[in-house]
Amino acid sequence: MRRIVFDIETCSFPFESLSESQREYLLRYADKEIDPEKKEKMTNEAIRYTSLYPYTAKCIAIGIFDIDKEKSFVYYEGDEPEEWNSEDEQVKYKALTEEEMLKSFWRVIEQVDQVITFNGRNFDIPFLMIRSALLKIKPGRNLTGSRYNTSRHIDLLEQFTFYGLTRKFNLDFYCHAFGIESPKTKEESGMEVKNMYEAGRIKEIATYCSRDIYATYQLYKIWEEFLKPTP
Repeated sequence: MRRIVFDIETCSFPFESLSESQREYLLRYADKEIDPEKKEKMTNEAIRYTSLYPYTAKCIAIGIFDIDKEKSFVYYEGDEPEEWNSEDEQVKYKALTEEEMLKSFWRVIEQVDQVITFNGRNFDIPFLMIRSALLKIKPGRNLTGSRYNTSRHIDLLEQFTFYGLTRKFNLDFYCHAFGIESPKTKEESGMEVKNMYEAGRIKEIATYCSRDIYATYQLYKIWEEFLKPTP
């Protein structure tokens, strides 16, 4: 059985690039607020969240960890072709357009039996599918399927919360709890991706993504050994 871990990084389009009606829709609650300070806070938050929607954001990195080979490869946004390896040769990086990234991702998915994600069911997979449709790319496989069927997709956030029975935490929190090296640093985190992208630090986003998928793999090993339901 070929298994992979994957994760994506996303970044919103400039808010001004959206249509007037789209902007009005996203700010509809903020615009109703009378208090100026609250209104500004709600507006900023609404704009910040556009990085999470496939209609207002794009995929700027896709990281894949091959469990059998114990090696990673990361696609990241780039106008010019470029390839490079990490110092330990365990991670291969490749610059592609978003369209090329998505096509490459679905080609990989067609060849694997099982994928492992952290919150992939609610975020990564729907985001990739909608972005693909917007770019006229047909997804190679439907990874949503039944929520409780882990034969094709294991979402670790679902597993560690027992399908919503307990509170959800972010990956960084679980990493610290289980003694796994967290991908998050003071300068690099999911919340900082947009700022990093706007600063032209796309390669740093790619390396952050590689740490993300490796930490997810480490968490997967804990689940497989101690929490995986027995047949």
